[in-house]
Amino acid sequence: MSSSDVNCGSGGGADTYTGLRIASVFIILVGSGFGALFPVFARRSSWLHVPEPIYEFAKYFGSGVIIATAFIHLLSSGITELSSPCLSPAWQLYPYALAFSMLSLFCIFIVELVAFRWGTAKLAALGIVHDAHGHGVGSHAAHGPETFDDKNTSTRDGSDLEMGNEGPTMDENVLAQLIGVFILEFGVLLHSLLIGLTLAVDENFKILFVVIVFHQLFEGLGIGSRLSTLSLSSRYSYIPVLGGVLYAITTPIGIAAGLGVRSTYNPNSTTASIVSGIMDSLSSGILLYTGLVELLAHEFLFNPKMINASAGKITYAVVCMLFGTGIMALLGRWA
Repeated sequence: MSSSDVNCGSGGGADTYTGLRIASVFIILVGSGFGALFPVFARRSSWLHVPEPIYEFAKYFGSGVIIATAFIHLLSSGITELSSPCLSPAWQLYPYALAFSMLSLFCIFIVELVAFRWGTAKLAALGIVHDAHGHGVGSHAAHGPETFDDKNTSTRDGSDLEMGNEGPTMDENVLAQLIGVFILEFGVLLHSLLIGLTLAVDENFKILFVVIVFHQLFEGLGIGSRLSTLSLSSRYSYIPVLGGVLYAITTPIGIAAGLGVRSTYNPNSTTASIVSGIMDSLSSGILLYTGLVELLAHEFLFNPKMINASAGKITYAVVCMLFGTGIMALLGRWA
């Protein structure tokens, strides 16, 4: 396809199904909110008793969803957008999408490396030995709390750690968990915003709308299941809820913004292709790092519970993860 076959101008999104596009703001808000917030509130509720196997399923299913999102919904889109015929030939001389993905992956690694070393040094100054695999106080939150043996910390809950001389320890724990949450949320929120903008102006609205409803629900369950496992004191108990709310509102905000500028916003234009391609590529690197390192490696390789688990439990976890990956990969057929 050449640039003469597509509209590479600055304006002209689809203006059909206006009522349904407006309704999609609220429909997707409900779907995304349910997916992201239900695991958080269910975990805290005293009357809503969700069986532990359901949480386990959601956690591993969510890991698969995040990895498939990185490959199928982000990196693939980034490659397509940065290969648009609307772009100058210079963009075709180098695999920029893969380069941007690699760049963000290493940037996240360096940020975590610096934060880990800084946090470990602070803990060492308090006389606390930190597990090199991150199972102690400073473990990252993206993969949830794991069992560890330090008797100075494992016998105290978050409220105890905030008292007396243990206060800084809790601060380091919260900081490490916040870094994990921020990395995961940042990649997903960029993706969700772009999805909203595209849905608001895309010509194939009906098909894309149905797919995105399920996409946001499944991705929300992945995010929510991870947020629900955060080990935070009551002082920071709002953070999982805030993370879920941010996820729920991002795509509707993107749709609303797209509806507001659809007379001038063309998703196939040169500027839109470059911006979307770069953001999708950067987001893919973030989610690849989070999914493969924070979720899979920590959950399956470094988690003492999984190391000593039965073959049946390992098989169940892997099947749940592959199911989540397969569902999201299948949705990539349409969006």
